[in-house]
This record gives sequence, C-alpha cells and structure tokens, in this order.
Amino acid sequence: MNNWRKQFERFCLRNRDRGIPNLMLYIALGSGLVYLLSQINDGSALYMWLCFDKAAILRGQIWRLFTYVFTYTPGSDPFLILIGLYFFYHIGRNVELRMGTFRFNLYYFTGMFLMATFAMIFCPTEAVVINSYVLPPEYFTYLVYSDMAWFLHLSLVLIYCVAYPDSQFLVFFIIPVKAWFLSLIYLIMTVISIYNMTVPVSLFPHNLFPLVGLANFLLFAGKDVLNLLPTAIRPNPHRPRKPSAYQPQPKRTGTIPFSPTGKAPKAAESGAYTHRCTVCGRTDVSNPELEFRYCSRCSGYHCYCQEHIDSHTHINT
Repeated sequence: MNNWRKQFERFCLRNRDRGIPNLMLYIALGSGLVYLLSQINDGSALYMWLCFDKAAILRGQIWRLFTYVFTYTPGSDPFLILIGLYFFYHIGRNVELRMGTFRFNLYYFTGMFLMATFAMIFCPTEAVVINSYVLPPEYFTYLVYSDMAWFLHLSLVLIYCVAYPDSQFLVFFIIPVKAWFLSLIYLIMTVISIYNMTVPVSLFPHNLFPLVGLANFLLFAGKDVLNLLPTAIRPNPHRPRKPSAYQPQPKRTGTIPFSPTGKAPKAAESGAYTHRCTVCGRTDVSNPELEFRYCSRCSGYHCYCQEHIDSHTHINT
C-alpha cells in the first residue's frame, strides 16, 4: 500500500501543472452567477435545470451529475454569499498551490464522482414510507441531496488544514483560530448534520452522505491526516526526542570545538537527514517543522522546503 501511494505521489508531481488551473475561481464565479440569474423575477428555472435530480438524470439529463456543484450558495443574504464564495475560493486556491493543479483537480473531481455515485444509488425515484411518513422523491432531491455541493466544498477545509496545520483563521476578522481547531469544528458539524437528518423520521442511509466528503478527504490525505492533531501531540518522526531521565547523560568536557576556518564543523551538518532544501539548505533534522517536496520539473531529484517549492528556479542540466 505504501509503495502504491509513493508511486501516486510521484505521478502527481510529474504532472503537477496539468489540469484546470484556478479551478475554484470558476466554481465560485459559476455559483455566484447561477444565484444572480435565479433571483431575476424570483425565478428558479436555472437552478431547477442544473440541480441534482436522479429521475431527470435517468431520462438523459446527465449534465446534472456535474452541474450540481454550481447550485449551492452559502446562505441567502447576498453579503454572506459573497463572503462564503470567497472563503471557499481562498481555501481551494491555497490547497491547489500546495498540492499542485493536477492533484487538486483529481481531488475535487473524485469528490464530485463519489457524491453523485452515492446519490444515484440511494436517492429514490418513487415515494418512500418511513415510520408512517410518506416522503415523495422531491423531498430527497430538494431537501436532502441539495446539500451535496455544500459538503463537497466543506471537505476542502480539512484538506487545507492538512496542508497548513499551523495556519490561523480570523473568525469575524477578530478571533484567531488554528486550522486544526477548524477541522474539529468541521467534524462536529458533520455529526450534527447526520443527526438532524434523522428528525423527525429515520432517513438512513440518506443521512450518511455527509460522510462521502470525509471519505474523499481520507482517500487523498493518507497518513497526513495526523496533521489535524495539535502541534504538541502531533507525531513527527524527525522531531528530536528528549533524553530519558533514567539514561546516563554524556559528561561535559568543558571544551567547545572550533573550526580553524571560522566555519561550523561539517560533522553536525552531515546528520542522518532524509530531505534537504536545494535553495536554503535546511533539512528535516535542523527544521523538523518544515515540509519537503521534490520538483518534477527540475532535472534529476531536487528537494525543496515548503517556502521554496513554488518559488525556486527550475534546474535543467
């Protein structure tokens, strides 16, 4: 499994710049345009033409498998919609810069496919009787599965927290919140959403579709999901361990080695590091908090830290 994931990582690096660049900008602009056109004369014809509808898809309107991502707007107030669309654009853009255009496109389109597949399997086309309640197909289409795009976009928050675990958000532009704490809020919202869909009737398994976005995140995050933990308890194989109190400590000799050339001895630099940035020379031993990536556009294998992976000059020899 680890070998397969390494091959996948290398494949994504080799094709880093392929795909649709700035994808979330088109998604945000498209969603805003659909909202504006749907408000003309209080009409919703465009929304009804693009939203997910299993019965219509089975009749041949297959574009609904993809266009449903444009039918969700966060809230009903125009100001909140503008803020929400910009938030998802900002999140998606930063994730794309870290993951690369190809991998981000693959992440988003895989999420679209998983959401549509789940809905096509479980969304009914006939009336359903649950606990003496008669629910028409429209109930599921417009009240349950209308939030597919919301949970798809919300999963971007988790993948952002994995890419930038120590970044901060300003809630209400005042309160600083760590990214890992924001991911915890996302998980709580997912549980609440699943529970709310069971009131007043049991909608299992329809209430589980919020987990589809979480499954897509776990598929791409892999072991990086541990970045969602707070820094103090986050496992890091390169973090130097403190010596145990029960182990004998080395004796101090009282002398400090100096190099006759005035430079630091290379013995300390030649530690057993795994990654070393080609630009700044920092390693995963000297700076365990950094992340390191290999550039697919440089000739050979050249490693760069997270500050230089997107800003270095490509080496062609």
